[in-house]
Amino acid sequence: MENPKDYGFNSQLIHYSGHDDKYGSATVPIYQTSTFAFDSAEDGAACFAGTKEGYIYTRIGNPTVKALERQIALLEHGYDSVAVSSGMAAVSTVYMALLSGGDHMISSAAVYGPSRVVMEQHFSRFGVQSSYVNSADVENIKKEIRPNTKMIFIESPANPTMDITDIAACAEIAHSIGAILVVDNTFCSPYLQNPIDMGADVVLHSITKFINGHADIVGGVIIGKEKIIYDKLRTMMVNMGCNMDPHQAYLVIRGLKTLGIRVDRAQENAIEVAKFLENHPKIEWIKYPGLKSFAQKDLVEKQMKGPGTMISFGVKGGLEAGKKLMNNVKMCILAVSLGGIETLIQHPASMTHSKMSPKAREDAGISEGLVRFSVGIENVGDIIGDLRQALEKI
Repeated sequence: MENPKDYGFNSQLIHYSGHDDKYGSATVPIYQTSTFAFDSAEDGAACFAGTKEGYIYTRIGNPTVKALERQIALLEHGYDSVAVSSGMAAVSTVYMALLSGGDHMISSAAVYGPSRVVMEQHFSRFGVQSSYVNSADVENIKKEIRPNTKMIFIESPANPTMDITDIAACAEIAHSIGAILVVDNTFCSPYLQNPIDMGADVVLHSITKFINGHADIVGGVIIGKEKIIYDKLRTMMVNMGCNMDPHQAYLVIRGLKTLGIRVDRAQENAIEVAKFLENHPKIEWIKYPGLKSFAQKDLVEKQMKGPGTMISFGVKGGLEAGKKLMNNVKMCILAVSLGGIETLIQHPASMTHSKMSPKAREDAGISEGLVRFSVGIENVGDIIGDLRQALEKI
């Protein structure tokens, strides 16, 4: 491709890997090697000095992994990206590379549980301060600004409350105080949202989810808008040793090719599932960005290309009723994670967000009765039928 930016999203997924194979391989090969041979001592020294491009050691860089990094950077409109071993490796690398002792971070209260736990229980030991607010109202962010605020960290939609945060407004706030904006874009993927276009400095994903989409790898990726931030992220990843494995990268490249059509199909299903749940007498409340009743529908239309595939809802009868629902589904899988081809159901308060304190969960809007539902690509009638029969057991 002469200029991959001239092509549509699905064409970029299929045809642009950023890798030229001298044998003409139609897919990116797996460079399953720990180390790379140098042509000479001088060649090796130049690679280490950075005066020559080349591969040294897979923790530092690998052609298969680099192909994935280039492709995701293209899709997210960033300078370059850093692939890492898990979504939490991505979060930890961002914290470690861009925050120092004495710095302060403001974050969405409703974030992936470990993203908050690792900050409050571990980074706090080194003097990093943090505040957690309902970022759906950006005035809450403004109220928490301190002289040492260096980072605003948001998820939009939030995990698992589905609250939407105005990314452009957060970027404006962050840049006005000399801070950076980091957006966890896992719930949308690059197909539905591009935070860098709205002013974000760093975007990260758990690529275990939509980007890979097949529940067979764990991985993460961080995209830097500018070279200066990318270089800090790359250096920290190399030094911490949380690199992605080349075979892992190969599987993600394979899964990534169908991202567009997977999200399209699952999103079509999610809209129908949400309508079913909204009208079911045993459902107390539901939050899905594609419903007319969704309170932040205007913001969804402003910054997202579609409502996505994630639904949060509460069953009348609270936690015990929700447990009965989850214990009686037959096709939907009771498991954590999201964004795959299969439909998953789980209980955040006792599973993904269980390490947060009860007060932190309450403040974040993560109620004991909240059920998180990740809609897959199965026949939508089968998904709805499974929910219907399980709800009848309550």
